[in-house]
Amino acid sequence: MGSSQFVGEILGTMILILLGNGVVAAVLLNKSKAQNSGWIVITAGWAFAVMCGVFVAAATGSPQADLNPAVTIAKMVMGGTTMNDGMVRMAGEMIGAFLGSVLVFLAYYQHWGETSDAGLKLACHSTGPAIRNTFWNLVTEIIGTFVLVFVIFAIFAKMGATGGNPAPGVGPYLVAMLVWACGLSLGGPTGYAINPARDLGPRIAHAILPIPGKGSSDWGYALVPVLGPIIGGVVAALAAKALGM
Repeated sequence: MGSSQFVGEILGTMILILLGNGVVAAVLLNKSKAQNSGWIVITAGWAFAVMCGVFVAAATGSPQADLNPAVTIAKMVMGGTTMNDGMVRMAGEMIGAFLGSVLVFLAYYQHWGETSDAGLKLACHSTGPAIRNTFWNLVTEIIGTFVLVFVIFAIFAKMGATGGNPAPGVGPYLVAMLVWACGLSLGGPTGYAINPARDLGPRIAHAILPIPGKGSSDWGYALVPVLGPIIGGVVAALAAKALGM
């Protein structure tokens, strides 16, 4: 069971990051046909990326399809996931996020050298704040991840024709819409990491990969998109548990 979850989370998170960071690269990198297509495209791309990642994870061994350590930790707090299973899933999520970012690098290989702005190249891998303030950036990530995790629990606890889980196959679409809503409404201040693996794995990839003129990986900010989502996820789990969700 553990090995299946591990593989499923690797592959699902890899697809999540390939398509999610892929749409960012499409919009930001020079000479991309999608260049300057805007925030709506980015948030929609990330929503569809989540949907695809969930289907892949579920089909390849991880029916829970967490794809996000904040979600995994929240499920551990709720008591629905053991410590062992949680650690296996989180390891897979980190590896998958790194691999997905490597694939984005390869898919847009010709465009890195055509883009002079090092900040845009980093943005194709990991998040950064619009206005840098560690405390308020952390607050934004906590709120965004709280919404993500709390509403995920609400979706799977309260919806469906009989008041139970959504009909088979509907869940991924609902979560994708939720991620789209989070990006549209709460993504402006920090780029909505809302997922420690989504930011840290690609940031490591950015640091390692031979990206022309890539500049700093901004490790001074890296704790915010890791710690904020974990706090937000834990608070959401505690709230959901208290409300009997």
